Amino acid sequence: MSQQPISLPAKLINGGIAGIVGVTCVFPIDLVKTRLQNQRQGQQVYKSMMDCLVKTVRSEGYFGMYRGAAVNLTLVTPEKAIKLAANDFFRQHLGKDGKGLTVFKEMLAGCGAGMCQVIVTTPMEMLKIQLQDAGRLVAQQQKPVMMSPTKLVATNTMLSRSYNSCTVASSPRAMSATQIAMELLRTQGVQGLYKGLGATLIRDVPFSMVYFPLFANLNRLGKPAPEESSPFYWAFLSGCAAGSTAAVAVNPCDVVKTRLQSLNKGSSEETYSGVVDCISKIMRKEGPSAFLKGAGCRALVIAPLFGIAQVMYFVGVGEYIVDNSPLSVLSA
Repeated sequence: MSQQPISLPAKLINGGIAGIVGVTCVFPIDLVKTRLQNQRQGQQVYKSMMDCLVKTVRSEGYFGMYRGAAVNLTLVTPEKAIKLAANDFFRQHLGKDGKGLTVFKEMLAGCGAGMCQVIVTTPMEMLKIQLQDAGRLVAQQQKPVMMSPTKLVATNTMLSRSYNSCTVASSPRAMSATQIAMELLRTQGVQGLYKGLGATLIRDVPFSMVYFPLFANLNRLGKPAPEESSPFYWAFLSGCAAGSTAAVAVNPCDVVKTRLQSLNKGSSEETYSGVVDCISKIMRKEGPSAFLKGAGCRALVIAPLFGIAQVMYFVGVGEYIVDNSPLSVLSA
């Protein structure tokens, strides 16, 4: 791959399609991951992944599992496109000497891809987390009262309040991702959408540094010959294995990112002034095991997501579309 010219429009299309298909398949588990990571000791609403899924369906309906999916589906196309295309771009330029890439160069390419993707990932995660976690906050307010199977409303009140406010509104009103984004822009400016940028970087850069080299080497094992491509099923399995491994490896960073990006807090839930403060408070109050919250869910989300992404990417749907449409002029 690193020795052949790449068609950037085709790679962008591949990444976008892969992201949409993958997110649609695994989003409910991602919602569970966010809610489990935001739980504190003594305030658990959900006991496990299955318990969270069951309670979410009972209280919010089937579509409650897709709260925040719209913003993900909207932004996952540029996010996955940037991530996959940037990795290919860096691999191509790092491999110009005509030799295969070393593991170090593969990690450098992954590092570059991770740094590029946070431009989109940070605001996408910021908005998604507010919508995903709203159900947990409502359930916490209602505990131990039986949850009513009525339509869930978000606990977002006035985002113009300080991020350090722990108050949860007694009469919540529903807010869409667009409303949350506009309120953040009005009160905090562009930096409001990029809260948790540092935590996103320390999650996504190591993830890409682990994922892309591991995938490349696993995928290489399935090639019948050095010049041939591996079968699609091998690309899928390689993507799943590399994705789940990288996801678990950086899960502590994901917990920190989720906590920092949650604007609304439940009763008695602490706030954090930054990455270091968040890590120290979690370690002191919840112990090291708290950094593994949602690790299983994250592995279940990332494995098929990147498996599907790599299959779509290497099947070459984007190349076919570009070669058979007016978009071909873009790759000339």
